Parts: sequence; structure tokens; C-alpha cells
Amino acid sequence: MIEVADLHKRYRKATAVDGLSFRVPAARITAFLGPNGAGKTTTLRILLGLVRATSGSAMIDGKAYRELAEPVRHVGAVLEASNYHPKRSGRSHLRVLCTATGLPWSRADELLEFVGIANAAGRAVGGYSLGMRQRLSVAGALLGDPQLLVLDEPANGLDPEGIRWLRDFLRAFAAGGKTVFISSHVLGEVEQLADEVVIIHRGRLVAHQSVADLRARAVGATRIRSPDAARLREALGRAGIDAEGEGDRLSTSAPAERVGEVAAADGIVLHELTADAPSLEEAFLELTAGESL
Repeated sequence: MIEVADLHKRYRKATAVDGLSFRVPAARITAFLGPNGAGKTTTLRILLGLVRATSGSAMIDGKAYRELAEPVRHVGAVLEASNYHPKRSGRSHLRVLCTATGLPWSRADELLEFVGIANAAGRAVGGYSLGMRQRLSVAGALLGDPQLLVLDEPANGLDPEGIRWLRDFLRAFAAGGKTVFISSHVLGEVEQLADEVVIIHRGRLVAHQSVADLRARAVGATRIRSPDAARLREALGRAGIDAEGEGDRLSTSAPAERVGEVAAADGIVLHELTADAPSLEEAFLELTAGESL
């Protein structure tokens, strides 16, 4: 469905994308992650024909975006929620898009209802909240009933109900044999939604795995509570295990089983010994040297 091969993009002396290659399979939800400035938006804009690559390729169904016969039926995109005439109504905005792509105006009304803003269809978009504009963006992306959705921060501005609606919709979209490629900084939401993750850093690929496999690469924390935490910390140190904490609580990256063995050997009472499952966020931070999204 999507294939990026040896993609490069340079702006004078700055390199935004540096030899990036990956493939996004059909009928899956794939998240596209990376720290700020990693090259995510540049890659998406190249994929959608908005920016020319310096070299390499980004293909949809084996073709560059500009080579697709009817791109609106292949791919729908949400890149930002500000590309509107502020005095135009939501309905008028979608009707303009329908006219430009040869679709009937009835499709605009159908999608306004589907995304939950039919009651605001006659209002000027300039008066919409950010969440409403995001829903309107999703409606625009769906006009041609595409096989692929490319979404950049689609949950931005949505309230909890809107986020749940988006999550349920994207799951149903993929379950119907279609493909979602989504960039987001909300890792907790990505962890619930995505089947697999592509992570880039400084314009290069650092991981492309299922969410489960990526979590398994991360080191989870072990939480400890003991009335003799200071002595336990010393015992762990002698065993080559670093631990941090205050009062009666400690935390370490060592397995809970190993902590329990050290405590038992020194006769130290434990009131709590809990192994936290590693998260997507922990895996992401390890792969990107702690840089934030």
C-alpha cells in the first residue's frame, strides 16, 4: 500500500530525511512516530505530492501520488486543521471539495452527519472549535471513500468522546480491509490503536515492529516497598543493581525475581514487589535517546 525507498530530502545544509525506507501493509493501522524534527511531516508531505524528494521514492499502490488516476479514491489525508476559508461554512467547504473531485454534493451532507457536526454544517468554519475543524478534516479525507488514510495528529483538539469516536472509526476502517497511516504524539492512544509502529529519528528509520514486539524491547520498572528500604538499596548495590527512591519505596530496572532473591538472602521484609509492564513510551524514549515527541 505505502512503500518508501531510500528517501532523502535536504533543505540547503539541513537534512530532513536521510535514506528512509519502510513499507506499510494494507488492512493495518500503522503509527508513524519520531521526536520533533525527526522528518515525519516532511515524509508525509512527500508521500502526498506536496514536497519533492531530493532522491528516493514514496509510493502509494506502486505509484507516486501525482501519477494516481483518481487520487481522492486512493488516499484521504488530514495534515492540519487550518486549511479553510474562515467565512465559508462547513457544508460549503466540503461542497467545494466535492465539485473539485467530481463527487455529488450529497456526499458532503452524508459525511457531515457521519463525523458528528451536521448541526454546525451551516456555520462559518472560523467559529468552529479545533475539535470540530478536525472532524471536518476527517470528513474531507473520506469524500472519495479512499482505501488509505494518512493522518497527522488527527486527535488534536478532540475531547474524550471525540477521541473514542476516532479510535472506533479507524479500527472499523482497517477491519474493512483498508489502511491507516497515522502520525501522533499521544503514545498512550497509539498503543491502544496501532497494529505496528514505524519510528524515525533524525530522518532515519530506527524501528518498524508490531506494538507488542516493540514493548518487549523496553525495560520495565520494578517497584518495591519495604520498611527497610535503605538496607535493601545497599544490598541491591552490592549485587550490581541500581535502585532509586525515597522513604520506604524504591524503583529499579532489575527483574522482580532478582530483587526478591536479594531481599530474601539478606532477610529483608518486602511489603510490595511489583513488575510494571514496559510501555510504548519507554520503548520510544530508549530508541530516540530520550527525545520527546
